[in-house]
Amino acid sequence: MEDDFYASIKLKTGEEIFARVLPCDEENKITLIVTNPIIITSVKGRGDSSGYKIEPWMKTTTEDMFIIHMNNVITMTETNDLEIIMIHQSFVRRIEDMKNNRHSVSRKMGYIANVNDAKELLEKIYNNS
Repeated sequence: MEDDFYASIKLKTGEEIFARVLPCDEENKITLIVTNPIIITSVKGRGDSSGYKIEPWMKTTTEDMFIIHMNNVITMTETNDLEIIMIHQSFVRRIEDMKNNRHSVSRKMGYIANVNDAKELLEKIYNNS
């Protein structure tokens, strides 16, 4: 049919998802193959600050590709908004890193100690309180 693109999709369930979309025409029925669909929620912070909360659409699976039939779609719009596309790509990279277990330990994560040293330190804190 055509190439894939980024789109916001409003489903009949009321959900609004953002994903990379590939439309497919099979037996005169159009289906959408969506890759790494996410839910984006705008969040207001203190003062004038604001941001986005990103969540996976399907939280109980590790699959990244889903098929949506067009009869479940209210509307869909292609987007070229670079900010939202970059947010989606960043989310996908984090998911891939977690799948590949590419977490590296660093001092920014907190104090790193062995079990005996940590036990000794905690016992000192407990005894002095």
